[in-house]
Order: sequence, then structure tokens, then C-alpha cells
Amino acid sequence: MPTAYENLRTAGVAVWLDDLNRERLGSGSPARMVEAGEIVGTTTNPTIFAKSISNGAGY
Repeated sequence: MPTAYENLRTAGVAVWLDDLNRERLGSGSPARMVEAGEIVGTTTNPTIFAKSISNGAGY
């Protein structure tokens, strides 16, 4: 049985992960998701990202 990601890909949908969380990036999770064909990349809202950068030491 195809996964939801496979169904979306078959339908021509490019799934992007809307999350540039430092912990997630450091874990390698997005890279594994790209390799598995689950997503095509990551993105985020520039305003939200700017707020994250200004409010913590993680970036």
C-alpha cells in the first residue's frame, strides 16, 4: 500500500517541510526525509525565521 507521501508524489505534489528548527536540522531528519522521497526540501517564513534568530542562541 502506498504511503501518503507516495500518493502525493504520484499526483505531482512537491512536499516541502516548513520548519528550519535548529534541533531538527542538526538531527539530519530533513536529509533523511529527502533521501526517502518524502519531501523535496525545507523552507520557512522569513519573518518567523528572523524572530527565531533574534530570540535565541541556537542560530
